Amino acid sequence: MEDIVVGGYLVKGDRYYTKDHEWALIKNGKAQIGITDYAQKMLGDIVYVDLPEREQEVDAGETVANIESVKNVAPVYSPVTGSVIEVNEDLADEPTLINEDPYDAGWIAVLEMKDPTEVEDLMPAEDYAELLREIIKEEQGEEATEEIPVEGLEESLESLPEEELGYEEER
Repeated sequence: MEDIVVGGYLVKGDRYYTKDHEWALIKNGKAQIGITDYAQKMLGDIVYVDLPEREQEVDAGETVANIESVKNVAPVYSPVTGSVIEVNEDLADEPTLINEDPYDAGWIAVLEMKDPTEVEDLMPAEDYAELLREIIKEEQGEEATEEIPVEGLEESLESLPEEELGYEEER
């Protein structure tokens, strides 16, 4: 399947996704996992990644890693149940790899899947792209409802004291 771009966010066609914006690339009973382009952009500049330990057992939906950005700390939930067999050690020195390339160089871990049928609980790329469309629509809808109508803008500015306008009117 081909990659999809929704509102400037890349959705890789060869992966499965969670509603919490994690991805899983499934090959031979193994799942390479990471966060989506949307998630990394919402986090902003990533400064630290708390990686899982090798051989750590995780259940689907359980926190497998934590990502610290300039904005906050966010958990990364495992898309599948399994055992961590590999971690991306490059993220220890270069956490910004997640910002630069969230789907390839910025992967977080590889899990040996306990139950390969769990993939059925994840979203294919098309479904995740649709979720993103809905999120973007909601975000834009909220912004639109907060706008002041143009005809009322002049009146609302006139009611503010000059100190709050940030400039003084010429008289």
